[in-house]
Amino acid sequence: MQTVSTPAAAVRPPLFSNRDLIRLLWPLIIEQTLAVLVGMSDTVMVSSVGEAAISGVSLVDMINNLIINVFAALATGGAVVTSQFLGARRPQEASRSAGQLVTLSALLGVGVAAFCLLLREPLLRLFFGTITGDVMREALIYFTITGLSYPFLATYNAGAAIFRSAGNSAVSMKVSLLMNVTNIAGNALCVFVLKMGTAGVAVPTLFSRALGAVIILYLAAVRHDNPARITWNGVRRLEAGMVRNILYIGIPSALENSLFQLGRVLVVSMISLFGTVHISANAVANNLDGIGCIVGQAMGLAMITVVGRCVGAGDLDQAARYTRKLLLWDYIVQGAGNALIFIFVPQLLSLYTLSAETRALAMLLVQIHVGCAVLLWPAGFVLPNALRAANDVRFTMLTSVLSMAFWRLGFSYILCVQMGMGAVGVWIAMVVDWVCRVTCFAARFLCGAWRKKALSK
Repeated sequence: MQTVSTPAAAVRPPLFSNRDLIRLLWPLIIEQTLAVLVGMSDTVMVSSVGEAAISGVSLVDMINNLIINVFAALATGGAVVTSQFLGARRPQEASRSAGQLVTLSALLGVGVAAFCLLLREPLLRLFFGTITGDVMREALIYFTITGLSYPFLATYNAGAAIFRSAGNSAVSMKVSLLMNVTNIAGNALCVFVLKMGTAGVAVPTLFSRALGAVIILYLAAVRHDNPARITWNGVRRLEAGMVRNILYIGIPSALENSLFQLGRVLVVSMISLFGTVHISANAVANNLDGIGCIVGQAMGLAMITVVGRCVGAGDLDQAARYTRKLLLWDYIVQGAGNALIFIFVPQLLSLYTLSAETRALAMLLVQIHVGCAVLLWPAGFVLPNALRAANDVRFTMLTSVLSMAFWRLGFSYILCVQMGMGAVGVWIAMVVDWVCRVTCFAARFLCGAWRKKALSK
């Protein structure tokens, strides 16, 4: 996290051409597309088992997403540190930080898996105690199997972050392609041929994540064109200084992401009070809304690499310029994608086996999301990654957590539970949360307060 400003920064040539940015972005977009499509395929295939299965899988996925975001936050910390070392032209330190990230991720993955597997039923009852017995049974099956994949998922995220930091997102895209093809093929085999029910979408997830982790860590260790290549010396023991740098970004991001996802779990627990129709509609709508966020998720990952490199090079003007450019690109492309989803939502919903009531509610939820995401999502979720890459992590954490607590949780309780609006009330509260996030993050970026944080480490 070396961010010493130098006079040369004013005349430094552009760190990234448009071609460089596109080369970084297109594999990330494909990777995010694959991730969303696999999530959709899980839900589409398990819908043939019944709405209890859809509900059980969707409820566990809320917890899984919480865990995934913790792993992703740690990977973000490592990616920022590695990107800044590469921007400062210090490849040996970048390689060491990559090795430390892998070790930390492996330890975290094992610890989280052990905790969740030992307490899986109490956790489900804590968050979703009002659900019916058949939904609980399906949820336990899915949670048990996917919980075993956490160590593999954590280390895969670490490996992918290393390659993205080096600007080589094509590697993680290719490994993701292999993982997702394996997962989809396994789903089809286990659900439709072997008739494994809910387990049929969980076992392929476990296998594909293990396969992806092994491959990407192997590539991160053996590819000599990787400037942040992991070595045995970098992995075998933790270094206090390097760990501190990673955790400086990773801990606030993990707190932010985990509390944000915890808030989403609590919100779904409110939705679960209204029965299987609302749970299933919420799950399907989340699937479809993920399509509209594909480009935004990819742009957020690219923002970490690009802004991190600029900060490491001590060129904050370029950091601001690339932030504006990537944000503009995201508004254009993501806006077009959400408009298409709004038009074709009936056709997309036809992929799922749903009752008429569930289908109608899911359509309304999707329309709320994509209609508002056109204006709010990029500034609310892509822009804060630029702040994180500039070491401004505490502000983003406090903004996200407080906005979640006051608006998405508090307002959801009023609209969903007290006023009886169910899932619709929750999604209206979500939009209010977005407005708050956008206002705070845009003001922070425009006033330039993040520059002091970038120069303080």
